[in-house]
Amino acid sequence: MRLENKVALITGAGRGIGKAIALAFASEGAHVAINCYNETQAEIDLVVAQLKVFGGQVMAVEGDVTDVRFVQRLVSETIAAFGRIDILVNNAGILTQSLIHQMTVETWDQMIDVDLRSVFLLTRHVVPQMIEQKSGRIINIASQIAQKGGVELSHYAAAKAGVIGFTKSIALELGQYGITANCIAPGPIETQLVAAIDATWKENKKAELAIPRFGLPEEVAPTALLLASDPDGNLYTGQTLGPNLGDVMW
Repeated sequence: MRLENKVALITGAGRGIGKAIALAFASEGAHVAINCYNETQAEIDLVVAQLKVFGGQVMAVEGDVTDVRFVQRLVSETIAAFGRIDILVNNAGILTQSLIHQMTVETWDQMIDVDLRSVFLLTRHVVPQMIEQKSGRIINIASQIAQKGGVELSHYAAAKAGVIGFTKSIALELGQYGITANCIAPGPIETQLVAAIDATWKENKKAELAIPRFGLPEEVAPTALLLASDPDGNLYTGQTLGPNLGDVMW
């Protein structure tokens, strides 16, 4: 029970990596607030029921994390329900494809809004409460594409590289308050986002990997659990951990 009575807010937790992290946290004793978007009510209800099996408190708030007014409401409702936020996981994101000379401004702007701006908004509104309590863990989901680039993914790489730079900067700012900030940069993972990517791209990507397969969401979640836990994650801040099947090696 490494997260017993801790409160975690996880965005994009209706499916995929976000859902896997929520389940891992709940299984270790955390109370969990999940943000969902574009899931049906039945899908949301199922996730909530799965989380409640572990005995902690659970709440789900549906809405768009690029909307500052919604983010303010999400954070205030979580604090009102649980009293505080100990762990923030910025996981919400999208994944689209376009060659740079064919990319529309709208495609670029949507990617930056969802995959980068939302990370700023959530962090901006959660951090004051973490500063007040002099503790907190911020975990931002980036991507190995931020570290190496990708054909038809320049907008995605730019957004996720921005997340890494943002995370390093806030780690420097917030360490004095007992707050850590880290990134997880997964390789290709079997999620609904990746399912929508071109089949040829996926086959070519598998051939590049040291472990020639795509990962599963539940194989990423333990890295988030490490970073969220005491003492496991105490000395990590400003870091980017890479469960990436060998796609990036340092």
